[in-house]
Amino acid sequence: MIDLTKPLFALYPTAKWTLNGDTYDGLTWLSEDIVKPTEQELLDWVDPNAYKAKRSAEYPPITDYLDGIVKGDQAQVQAYIDACLAVKAKYPKP
Repeated sequence: MIDLTKPLFALYPTAKWTLNGDTYDGLTWLSEDIVKPTEQELLDWVDPNAYKAKRSAEYPPITDYLDGIVKGDQAQVQAYIDACLAVKAKYPKP
């Protein structure tokens, strides 16, 4: 089962509710002025910060860069920089 509380909290930060369980179905809405979203609306939400986790998982280890600096190996340093730029291009900021 998918946890829909993160998109719910992001889309409706001023809503008042109580969480009666771990899922969207367990929410009790206390805000009468906010329309309850559909489950599909919550599933369609895209986390604007998701690129950060994806980038961090694919960046090369910083030790590769430091090793190149210590050795004075400019080619190794440049290879590290190029790898980081490729990851940034693969997962751009929204």
